[in-house]
Amino acid sequence: MSTSTSSTRGGGGSDPTLDAIVGERGHLTNLAYRLLGSLAEAEDAVQETYARWYAMPKQKQEAVESPGAWLTTVAGRICLDLLGSARARRERYVGEWVPEPLPDRAEWISGAAGGGAGPIDPADRVTLDESVNMAFLVVLESMTPAERVAFVLHDVFRYPFAEIAAIVGRTPAACRQLATSARRRVSAAQVPTAPTAGQAPLVRNFKEAWEARDIKALVGLLAPDAAMIADGGGLVGAALRPIEGSARIAEYLIQIADRAPGLELLERSVNGRPGLVARHTGVTVTVAAFELSGDRVTRIWAVRNPEKLGPWLEGADPGRPR
Repeated sequence: MSTSTSSTRGGGGSDPTLDAIVGERGHLTNLAYRLLGSLAEAEDAVQETYARWYAMPKQKQEAVESPGAWLTTVAGRICLDLLGSARARRERYVGEWVPEPLPDRAEWISGAAGGGAGPIDPADRVTLDESVNMAFLVVLESMTPAERVAFVLHDVFRYPFAEIAAIVGRTPAACRQLATSARRRVSAAQVPTAPTAGQAPLVRNFKEAWEARDIKALVGLLAPDAAMIADGGGLVGAALRPIEGSARIAEYLIQIADRAPGLELLERSVNGRPGLVARHTGVTVTVAAFELSGDRVTRIWAVRNPEKLGPWLEGADPGRPR
């Protein structure tokens, strides 16, 4: 599941160039998104990391043996602090909290996530691999902040526990135990580590059944004990608790379609897996990620909170027919 090498990234040297420092941004964004589950928060954490670097006197910057390691350490500590405060914020969150969904590179919106007018630099995009599929991110949410940091840094980015200890503020042995505990959570949740071969056709069949308002077909595509989790954040209408059972989910989806005539469903990559995007009057209103088991849908995460849909909102159609 490795996404990056250890913190030898960026190299050493007593006179780091601006390009070498800026070149770490993509790595830091990838790390921060996996730690925080929010692109907006990840970008803030990376921005704060760079602010601290540039706030240092030139002499101190030149004394840093490996700027890449320094930036990673600072970003990791910032994320650890944010994870601690996030727990309190999410206790006050209206309804269910779902990680922020990400589009495929080809579908990324120019300037939407970065705030600029032009295309986002590819280095700033999050690498879409098995460590950002929605099921995996949801399990990360169940971990303590220290577990999450230790696990992501070691199991995903392959950092040694000696370096993780400096970030988490614990011994290497304690960090190893944290990662082991986190690994047990992932194993217990039975998170799929590779895309299901039939996911795209199944999602397409699901889309067609939803468009046809075929409740029988929808029930047949859902596992009997399937669950749908919607995230509106109190800003738009969404179920405040998980909807459980294939029949209840199918009925809920038909109600949504009935309440929004002209709802357009598009097949899109969501966090590297086949998913659906719903648009109403040309505006993206929902991004849905799916988890499958065999030939049935077992979980649907429907993100409706507009604050989490930034990369999907403007000009989202890449011009590819679906």
